[in-house]
Amino acid sequence: MPSAQHTRRPASPVTETVRALKSKGVREMAGATFLSAPALLGLPSVSSPARRHAHIQVCCQAKAGGSGAEAAAACEEALRLRRRDLIGGCFGAAVGLEIVEGSTRFTGVAAAADLIERRQRSEFQSSIKSTLTAAIEAKPELVPSLLTLALNDAMTYDKATKTGGPNGSIRLSAEISRPENSGLSAALDLLVEAKKEIDSYSKGGPLSFADLIQIAASQALKKTFLDAAIAKTGGNQEKGRTLYSAYGSSGQWGFFDKIFGRDDAQEPDPEGRVPQWSTASVQEMKDKFISVGLGPRQVAVMSAFFGPDQAATEEKLIADPDCRPWVEKYQRSRETVSRTDYEVDLITAVTKLSYLGQKINYEAYTYPKQKINLGKLKL
Repeated sequence: MPSAQHTRRPASPVTETVRALKSKGVREMAGATFLSAPALLGLPSVSSPARRHAHIQVCCQAKAGGSGAEAAAACEEALRLRRRDLIGGCFGAAVGLEIVEGSTRFTGVAAAADLIERRQRSEFQSSIKSTLTAAIEAKPELVPSLLTLALNDAMTYDKATKTGGPNGSIRLSAEISRPENSGLSAALDLLVEAKKEIDSYSKGGPLSFADLIQIAASQALKKTFLDAAIAKTGGNQEKGRTLYSAYGSSGQWGFFDKIFGRDDAQEPDPEGRVPQWSTASVQEMKDKFISVGLGPRQVAVMSAFFGPDQAATEEKLIADPDCRPWVEKYQRSRETVSRTDYEVDLITAVTKLSYLGQKINYEAYTYPKQKINLGKLKL
């Protein structure tokens, strides 16, 4: 009888897996086995349906007490499933894994798109934050205006028509010149200058004002958090930074950072959608927040966004029965070492405002990717 190695095709990875299982006498397993191809092979996870360059083939023989030969036969049938599909009902299973593209032998070239693009966006965002932090440090007096600028850009959102929101329209002269935006031009000018520097090193196109304004507000807010920590250590910069790193909210910005890829509006948003916070009644403030899906709690926690005098704003808010318990809660929180309730709730509110009515382009600021020939991988 001729040798098997002269009459058979080279064994595929799935066949090798089954043979290994057979050689170990694996006939039954007390439950289903789930294998994650990216984790097993060191490949990036793929989150976008349009980007699945490889298919995952998982072969499972679910017949309790089945022989190794039966398991091998079942695997050779090559039931093709995508990575996200659940493998259920396997009681006594032999599991094989093979990357295929059009056949049982993978020969295609796939791009590690998600991993590369996430890294590109993350690196660009880190550079933006560094540029903005330096600009804000040079003009700390503009922190309140940067916060109000972001708030007013977002508060043009109209829930009924799904128009407006944080789309950068506040940069337009017809909008920045409105009464509710009085005094915000200096903050906008700072961002215009920062944008020139940012665009000069961007590899994926110019940064939108919509993104710039919201990221600037987050960096301004972080400065207030850090300054508070430094104040709690008697003004010691090093101890204050250590305190903020250990107990502060720096790790709570993850979801905010993912909202990156807003488009700029080319026309000003309609007038009359944003109150003049300095003269508005508490009821008007609450009504506006409720109209965009928020409420008194967010009015209270965002007291620093309504003007340069947070204490005066809170004095007005505390007279309202709906806002009072929240104002008192956040005032107490700011007296604690960690300031957790105040900072976390504020980050949550800012994050919600930062994408009202916006369609986020999660491929924004990316550029051509290096491709990896997965056919050269030894499985």
